[in-house]
Amino acid sequence: MKSTRDRILQTLLRQPRSTINTLAEAVGINPISVRHHLTNLQVEGLISAEEERHGVGRPRLVYFLTESGQERFPTRYLRLTSRLLDQLKESLPGPMVSKLFLQMAEDLAAEYAAQMKDLPMEERLVFMKTLLAEEGFNIEWEKSQDGYQIHEISCPYLQIGQNHPEICTVDQTLISKMLAVPAEKVKCILSGDTQCTYLVQEQATSEE
Repeated sequence: MKSTRDRILQTLLRQPRSTINTLAEAVGINPISVRHHLTNLQVEGLISAEEERHGVGRPRLVYFLTESGQERFPTRYLRLTSRLLDQLKESLPGPMVSKLFLQMAEDLAAEYAAQMKDLPMEERLVFMKTLLAEEGFNIEWEKSQDGYQIHEISCPYLQIGQNHPEICTVDQTLISKMLAVPAEKVKCILSGDTQCTYLVQEQATSEE
């Protein structure tokens, strides 16, 4: 049985821009309880709200799913992406496909190269974490005896990577280029680990 919050999210998927009263009626609980759940969902970044005019009188507050909220529901984008990659791999040699993934990551990293120029390693790590979060990655890092360990708590490419592991080169290349040092993958969720982990050596950065 779905939880109340899941039913609220499902309702917003079917009926975007719903009011509290509409949600209360759809979910079958009182408006005060709905408001409590909506507050928590807003804090988690799954929904947003804005005022909407509807004739004479005060504007009403309507709620809708954010991009993160929409991504909680299965879509056909994964299937389409997987089919496109299947076709790409059938049409092009393997090395060329890998080169395309590599070039995509290098182009993305190049967009931020000027902002990261001359930053010390730990500032680069902080900057990298913020940028990768915008790409859908949940990254944490820690200092270790061997340098720095970078943990991918979540990866937006996970489901695609199960059938097309080549896509994993994208985040590895992004990390290497942003930090200006090689990133060695020491754990991989596709190999049965709980998360992907990269190791980078602590050393002075130098622009390539």
